[in-house]
Order: sequence, then structure tokens, then C-alpha cells
Amino acid sequence: MQSQASGPARLPASGETLPGRVLRRETLLVLALSLGASAVSALISFVGSLTASGALADQAARLNTSQAPDRPWLDLAWQLFGIATALVPVALVAHLLMREGAGGLRSMGFDRSRPGFDLGRGALLAAAIGGSGLALYLAALQAGFNLTVVPESLPHVWWRIPVLIASALQNAVLEEVIVVGYLLRRLGQLDYSPWAAMGVSAVLRGSYHLYQGIGGLLGNMAMGVIFVVLYRRWGRVGPLVVAHALIDIVAFTGYALFAGKVDWLPTP
Repeated sequence: MQSQASGPARLPASGETLPGRVLRRETLLVLALSLGASAVSALISFVGSLTASGALADQAARLNTSQAPDRPWLDLAWQLFGIATALVPVALVAHLLMREGAGGLRSMGFDRSRPGFDLGRGALLAAAIGGSGLALYLAALQAGFNLTVVPESLPHVWWRIPVLIASALQNAVLEEVIVVGYLLRRLGQLDYSPWAAMGVSAVLRGSYHLYQGIGGLLGNMAMGVIFVVLYRRWGRVGPLVVAHALIDIVAFTGYALFAGKVDWLPTP
């Protein structure tokens, strides 16, 4: 006797919450494809630094490195490829939230509806956090808890600064969308308390900066707490993306312009 074929699985109606096991699996997969994997990589890197000969401060944590030395056009292609593929998890999150009926990234306030608010609050936040973050980094480096961070070591070609700016924007969008907007939404749906969700978000943010050292871990955890508090107050990741982008743009381009020219900026 031929059995009747079952129909396609029913998708939840708009606004209907997915089962907890599905949300947990989805969240773990999104993190495994993005910043969760970065956290594991950072831990392995930090263990390598701890077990290497020499003090942490004598070692370098390098960002934005050349992918094809002495071949600038190929290097540019690799840089753009890396930036574009790093944003795929953001597109995935937008798709998942749209399918859920939440309205995509608009549900977390990442849209163009309030540009003045996002730019203004983001600039003020960057000014407040940027200086304190630099002070913490210098103190941790002096105490021997941090590696020397080299924000960029790209060749001196015409696309150097534009690529650094694009890299900063990519970091900001990826981290704030995933670690704040998406993760807090999913943890809330999984019945995490607000304090627990904040802790998970902050620890994750700190953990994928561990390759820089203890200062990178603690400083970014503190930043994570502040960003979660402000996200809950403002209901938008837009200002957080702006702030993060400005902090990284200043760090990347500032190092490119001033490394080796000012005494207070550490270099390997």
C-alpha cells in the first residue's frame, strides 16, 4: 500500500516564535559562521602567544595585513573579497529575521530612518569610548598583559586608506548586528534574563578580541556592556555601528599615518 506523501513543513506565521530548539540551533550556527568562530580562533592565538618565547608586549597582533605582497592588484582583490565575505553572516541574519516576519534589520534599528540620530549619538559615543579605550590599551601593554596591536601593515598604494575604511565599516556592521541586535533578540526569545543576555553578549565581544591580550578581552567586554545598555535605551544598533566604525577608522588610518612618527604610539 502506497503511503501518502507528507506536505512541506509549515513555516511559522508572521510574528510567531520558532521553537526553542530551532532558535538555539540557528543561533549557534550563525555564531559558528561568524564571531563565535572568531572567538575560538582568538583563544588559540592567545594560547600560542602565552606559550611563545618572549613577553606578550614583545609580540604583535596584526590586523589588515597584505595578502599578496608586491602584487598590489591581487592584494586589493583579496582585501575586497575578505571584506565582502565577512558580511555574509549579516545578510544571513537579515534573511532569517525577514523570514521570521520581524522586518529584517529594521527590527534592530539598522536602517536609514533616523540618520541624524544615528550619526550624532554614534559620534559622541565614539569620542567617549575611543580615548578611554586607547588609555586602557596603553596601560595593559605597559603592564605586560597585552600584545602590541598593529592595526594595519598594508602596502603604501592608492587603495590603502579606502580599504582600511571599508574594513572598519565591515567590522562595525558585522559585530553590532550579530553581537547586539541579533544575539540579544534570540537570547530574549530563549528566555534569558536581561542581565544574562548582556553577559553573554559582552563576553562574546571580549572573547574574539582575546588575540590582543587580556587588555583586549576586558576592554571589549566593558564596551559590550555599554553598547547593550545603550541599545536597550535607544532601540537601535545604528548609533553603535557609527561609533564602532569611527573608532576603527581612527585606529586604522591613524596608525597608517602616524606609526613611527609619534613616541606614544607603540610599534613592534
